[in-house]
Amino acid sequence: MKIVSMQDVSCYGQCSLTVALPICSALGVETAILPTAILSTHTSGFQGFTFRDLSSDLEGILAHWKKEGISFSAAYTGYLGNESEVDIALRLREFIGQGPFIVDPAFGDHGCLYPGFDADYVKAMRRLCFSSDILLPNLTEACALLGIPYLEKPSLEQAKAIAFSLKEKGAKTIVLKGLSDEEGNIGLLVYDGKEFQTYFHERISTNFHGTGDVFASTFVGVYLKGYSAFEAAKKAGDFTLACIKKTLGKEGHLYGVCFEECLPSLLASL
Repeated sequence: MKIVSMQDVSCYGQCSLTVALPICSALGVETAILPTAILSTHTSGFQGFTFRDLSSDLEGILAHWKKEGISFSAAYTGYLGNESEVDIALRLREFIGQGPFIVDPAFGDHGCLYPGFDADYVKAMRRLCFSSDILLPNLTEACALLGIPYLEKPSLEQAKAIAFSLKEKGAKTIVLKGLSDEEGNIGLLVYDGKEFQTYFHERISTNFHGTGDVFASTFVGVYLKGYSAFEAAKKAGDFTLACIKKTLGKEGHLYGVCFEECLPSLLASL
């Protein structure tokens, strides 16, 4: 199993490719990269970070891969540098045949877009997200993609309506993250066009950066091992929770979670 992951490299901070590479590799998935940008740190929790756009390098990389006859079993996209890279991301279809195209929108959370993104970026991302085989949005991203007001705590019926609308727009399977139940737990909803399935676990109030990338990378690795989308989402949710718990009490570690220490237990659970 060999995939290509297209997202940024944050030199410091456990997110994006510095999370995707070790998690997918640990799960037995060979992971090639298509880096969209290089940042000194990730964009949340740090001020004055550097950003180097790699858009001009990407066409050459794809041309070389095509010349060499390189192909992949699947594609997994995350944080893109700008809207121009959406067209490049869509070209990854040329390299994966009938393999799954998995998209983590990675442009916002808690009702806000990440720094550097605007309405034009969201508009461009709709083309990518609505052409995905599996879409992994949180509530902020799902509402933005649909052009509806942000719902912090939608009811289950509202969540189902959001997932249904994303499916109607073109995404084949939706994993909608960040839901809440009546007991205050956090969870997700998976919709494959046939049935809705939900999963909840305890919510940890402390906010850590990069957990969405940990979830997405774990989902990709587990899914490509032959698990269903729902099973992979449950494993990814449980692993992300374990990583958060491992990080609690480690002062100054809000820039990410200690996923490295939890990988052995993840592998043992499969």
